[in-house]
Amino acid sequence: MGKTQNKSTFYNFTPIPLGVISRKELLLQQTTHKNESNMSKMRFFALKELSNRKAIETTPPAKKLSDYYGSHVFDRKKMQEYLPREAYKAVVDAVEKGNPISREMADLIANGMKNWAKSLNVTHYTHWFQPLTDGTAEKHDSFIEFGEDGEIIERFSGKLLIQQEPDASSFPNGGIRNTFEARGYTAWDVSSPAFVVDNTLCIPTIFISYTGEALDYKTPLLKALAAVDKAATEVCQLFDKNITRVYANLGWEQEYFLVDSSLFNARPDLCLTGRTLMGHSSAKDQQLEDHYFGSIPPRVTAFMKELEIECHKLGVPVKTRHNEVAPNQFELAPIFENANLANDHNQLVMDLMKRIARKHNFEVLLHEKPYSGVNGSGKHNNWSLITDNGINLFAPGRNPKGNMLFLTFLVNVLMMVYKNQDLLRASISSAGNSYRLGANEAPPAILSIFLGKQLSATLDEIVRQVGDSKMTPEEKTTLKLGIGRIPEILLDTTDRNRTSPFAFTGNRFEFRAAGSSSNCAAAMIAINAAMANQLNTFRAAVETLIEEGVGKDEAIFRILKETIIASEAIQFEGDGYSEEWRNEAARRGLTNICHVPEALTHYMDDQSKKVLIGENIFSETELACRLEVELEKYTMKVQIEGRVLGDLAINHIVPTAVTYQNRLIENLRGMKEIFTSEEFEELSKDRKELIKEISRRVTAIKILVKEMIEARKSANQLSNYHDKAFAYEETVRPYYDKIRDHIDHLELEIDDEIWPLPKYRELLFTK
Repeated sequence: MGKTQNKSTFYNFTPIPLGVISRKELLLQQTTHKNESNMSKMRFFALKELSNRKAIETTPPAKKLSDYYGSHVFDRKKMQEYLPREAYKAVVDAVEKGNPISREMADLIANGMKNWAKSLNVTHYTHWFQPLTDGTAEKHDSFIEFGEDGEIIERFSGKLLIQQEPDASSFPNGGIRNTFEARGYTAWDVSSPAFVVDNTLCIPTIFISYTGEALDYKTPLLKALAAVDKAATEVCQLFDKNITRVYANLGWEQEYFLVDSSLFNARPDLCLTGRTLMGHSSAKDQQLEDHYFGSIPPRVTAFMKELEIECHKLGVPVKTRHNEVAPNQFELAPIFENANLANDHNQLVMDLMKRIARKHNFEVLLHEKPYSGVNGSGKHNNWSLITDNGINLFAPGRNPKGNMLFLTFLVNVLMMVYKNQDLLRASISSAGNSYRLGANEAPPAILSIFLGKQLSATLDEIVRQVGDSKMTPEEKTTLKLGIGRIPEILLDTTDRNRTSPFAFTGNRFEFRAAGSSSNCAAAMIAINAAMANQLNTFRAAVETLIEEGVGKDEAIFRILKETIIASEAIQFEGDGYSEEWRNEAARRGLTNICHVPEALTHYMDDQSKKVLIGENIFSETELACRLEVELEKYTMKVQIEGRVLGDLAINHIVPTAVTYQNRLIENLRGMKEIFTSEEFEELSKDRKELIKEISRRVTAIKILVKEMIEARKSANQLSNYHDKAFAYEETVRPYYDKIRDHIDHLELEIDDEIWPLPKYRELLFTK
């Protein structure tokens, strides 16, 4: 790519409009000041634009939240209003009992859904699905059709509601579909209600290939939720026969950064990769810890208000907003919901955030590590299991029997994480998340569980008191009395551990390792499928002892003891960042895989297959293809970063450095003319050293970029997706930090007036 072409490409990053200056005026001034970098002019005018930013206030659509909450959702209340009684019952039975919906009922439901949507001035409908990308997909169709007399009418049939046919070969499919094999299907997920965005009726759907393989996140998530429902219900019935369903709940915490749109557009690396590939740390960033829970800036508050209004219209129960630890970092969190619906809502919110932020002259950064040296962004997955009679299986009961149920599920979580640590790590592994894990409140790559001292002591008591032989009545009484105290000992005595990847937080487990840009379903599939597998193993072991004549309570105690002992290595209460823990974890046999492609390959481990294939979440083909998609996605993201880094380094940073170096050389020539030789030698030392330093770093950048390009070319020659991903991780990616180090030093040495890119102090502290 030639230099001229690069410059023309650069103009795409000009913020339009700039408010105080038009694009035409900007380009005119750029050509007028030929001695100054176009990129430095971009930075100058982006900063000038900031002085004109004002909060854009949004008026709520009604005085009370309850007046408009869920107004854009086809929920049960609206179904009762717009559907015939038999059609409404068909939907409810499909959701609660899994009954199929007949074609006749589908037509009635579709017509009622259309009539409701028309009341909101909807003109189009779409099947809204979650392909294996970083977002959602939709194809909009209008309601219009030709009637029998050839006139245009508006119609929406059950056939169109239930199924559509998008192009399956154009989405990541891991080789399931060839380019010439385009057919795939979206099918209505009746458990997730339809909703309206703008003038489009959105119908949540699964996405499968023509041959039936899953090509999305929702299909395996629904299977995993069904698996954990069945397995957990069967274990619950060892204690309470009245429990007939178990639901997995999810409460996500979405962290994100905001950056002013003019500054964002002046940073090609942010635009194309979502993170800054270069940039020296600001003199002040988060070290004073004054941003966390601080007063929210007015512009940000205005954005948050509008976001919350739109979320509430769509039935997303967002509740919490606050400043996060890093400057310009924030968090949004909802009330917990059924995992499938919660995941849909999170995907919807991420899209809403981006669109609404632009109205407020912001860009949302969902990358896990957009800025080096400050906190990255995660998406904590708070996971719990709730019975159909309202019992939280991760909350202590009111009596020993209830606490036995609680301990049974708690202990099985320990074993689930211990046996499936590599699968859980694979589920959150990505190019972006690898920059985040291991520091700044992000958990390390080593999986461990934090329970708190009191709860750990209770488990130790079970191990100590339960013997291999038959328990005496006194031992049973003593143990049950101890178990009965669990609610008391957990009252405000379980601290938080921010370095724990999988922490017990009172009535749920918080999987803190998931990345902010990820689809929650990836982690939820792994967790719920693994939990189903572990519960099935536990129940089978208990039933075997019962068949051998052991009493049910004693059988449960014995298997709990065995499980606690077997999973002991996964419990850790200390500092997950310490070198001591890394050494201790290795001694315990826990894995610590920071190599992203290697972590992803563990999807194909025997244990992972036992869970994902054994519990009928994936077929062998689907699992292999999913691994291929993830490795290809990783490769392409790292490849794009390398291309952007090389372009910025050679076409913008190096020329800026040379320009400044030439200024210094001209300065030396002027000094030589007015000073004596002795004075000149004394006064010019610092400038000469700086010229040498710039030359050394410019040379190093050019050499490293050339080597990186050659490594990339070699990697691109590899036809096997597995080998290519490993090559990018091991031979290409290491150049990024080396190149960045030289650029970041140049940023400190070169005149601020001509530096082409907005700096960290500007990106992180916009109001």
